Amino acid sequence: EQMQTHDLAGFGGEDLSVAICAAGCLLQYAKETQRAAIPHVRSIHVERREESVIVDAASRRNLELMTNLSGSDENTLASVLDKTCTAMGSRLLKRWLNRPLRAGDVLRTRQVCVQHLLIDYQYASLQKTLRGIADLERILARVALKTARPRDLIALRATLAVLPTLQQQIHDDTPLMHLKHAINEFPVLHDLLAKAIIDNPPVTIRDGGVIALGYDSELDELLALSENAGDYLVALEEQEKKRTGLSTLKVGYNRVHGYYIEISRAQAQTIPADYIRRQTLKNAERFITPELKAFEDKALSARDKALAREKMLYDELLNTLLPHVADLQRSANAIAELDTLANFAERADHLNWCCPEFSNDTGIVIKEGRHPVVEAVSEKAFVPNGVKLDNKHRMLIITGPNMGGKSTYMRQVAIIVLLAHIGSFVPATAAKIGAIDRIFTRIGAADDLASGRSTFMVEMTETANILHNATPQSLVLMDEIGRGTSTFDGLSLAWSCAHYLAQGIRAYTLFATHYFELTSLADEIPAVQNVHLNAAEHGDKIIFLHTVEEGPANQSYGIQVAQLAGVPKAVLARAKEKLQELEQHAYQHANESSRRANQNDLFATMEKVHPVLSRLQEINPDQLTAKEALDLLYQLKADV
Repeated sequence: EQMQTHDLAGFGGEDLSVAICAAGCLLQYAKETQRAAIPHVRSIHVERREESVIVDAASRRNLELMTNLSGSDENTLASVLDKTCTAMGSRLLKRWLNRPLRAGDVLRTRQVCVQHLLIDYQYASLQKTLRGIADLERILARVALKTARPRDLIALRATLAVLPTLQQQIHDDTPLMHLKHAINEFPVLHDLLAKAIIDNPPVTIRDGGVIALGYDSELDELLALSENAGDYLVALEEQEKKRTGLSTLKVGYNRVHGYYIEISRAQAQTIPADYIRRQTLKNAERFITPELKAFEDKALSARDKALAREKMLYDELLNTLLPHVADLQRSANAIAELDTLANFAERADHLNWCCPEFSNDTGIVIKEGRHPVVEAVSEKAFVPNGVKLDNKHRMLIITGPNMGGKSTYMRQVAIIVLLAHIGSFVPATAAKIGAIDRIFTRIGAADDLASGRSTFMVEMTETANILHNATPQSLVLMDEIGRGTSTFDGLSLAWSCAHYLAQGIRAYTLFATHYFELTSLADEIPAVQNVHLNAAEHGDKIIFLHTVEEGPANQSYGIQVAQLAGVPKAVLARAKEKLQELEQHAYQHANESSRRANQNDLFATMEKVHPVLSRLQEINPDQLTAKEALDLLYQLKADV
């Protein structure tokens, strides 16, 4: 009924009974809350899982797409990427960010459009025009619901005036032709609104003063009668002063008592006989005459009739606009897409981003990638780093100091992959991306006390989700798994998770850790490679170089980072002493373990040799042939 079709086969939803029920509930909710029909809702679209790169809620939060980890919208990917000129474009951009696509043809079309807009800075002139376009989507929704206010129609009129210019700026035979065809011109509607609404109307229609003079002759007559009352009252006041000779006589009006003739109390004793008392004040008396009463009835009736007439004309105007809502919506959608693509071009130009390449080959190759948000807010020059993940190297074990940039490095890889899958250019000098189906992140520490889940429980829940749902085409970011429990428990879990991701799932994985024991995985599994974020020590201080280099890190520099954080010197000194004790103990333990291992090897060798020696003692060498003696020596060598 809502879509005005026989069934939903044309929308691809004929077999989705549960989804249809959900959509029906949503429509019913909208109708009940708006207390009106919703004729502007004319289509339904099926979104299938396999069409998009899935990014779950935890990953969106960790990547800080719309909100940062503190809950605000500052320093997020959207805050850096969104420089759109219209509210419609901003909303569309956020929808694209929340649903990156896997459809290569759609993404390549967007890339071609962005490349075209970069030629001769065409995006700049388009953005200048787009800034004059109002929020058509919301205005049209109000028109359809008949809740549009006069200033909404003024904004609509201004937007319709801009559309011809916007169309002219989109040249023929360009990748943007489909948008040019979708953006229609509405000269009849523009002329109608220009004639109907004054330039600066009040906020609501309630008190009138919205419909322009000349639009409706009947309204003009009623307004003239109402507005000319002032001239009549001035003339009447002069006439009555001459007739009565009363100098204090005044003619006035208020909403409670209507029109009146006011005379001071001292002169009120000499009024004409046709004056009828209406109101007594402290120092004056108010009267009305038959002539003034007749004018009052006529003037007040004209005012009420004018207001009723104006409201009727306004409703008729909304009804006139209603049949054009669908065409206007198509134009609004095209404008939103044009605004978003122009925004991509502007960001690519000003931020020095490159066009990513989609490949049928397996892997992710990024050259000199950068984190767009950190680069935008940092006062220092951002140090770019690349990444290469393919069939040979599916996992990078990332070690290095705290504050060294491990999380930034991992996040920038995921953000570059995500930006590529919305059709945007990316912050790198080159990027080549194979098939990606999901992006998972397990970054940061947070508890969920309301649900009774500790920090470690939240970490393990997110980890379990990744291990159950990741595929060989998934990009997985794992940061510091196993921190919330004992050292051996955490190390065992981290090692097992990394082993399963690399050997069992074979997902593209960036695995940051302070457990240096995990670096031995590179020796066991060919698909694992060690990299580290470099840093240098200068006395007691640490200098972060933020460069990614091959091989594992040699230490974590935890005490130096604690010093940067402002930990008291006495605590740092005691920590250094304890670190030396632990390192010495570990060294002694390692030596003792090595000595015991050598001793055990010796005992094992003696146990093997002993039976052979026993046999030799039982044999008389004089009775052995040369061949038997040689065989015996070979057996001895093999046993030992």
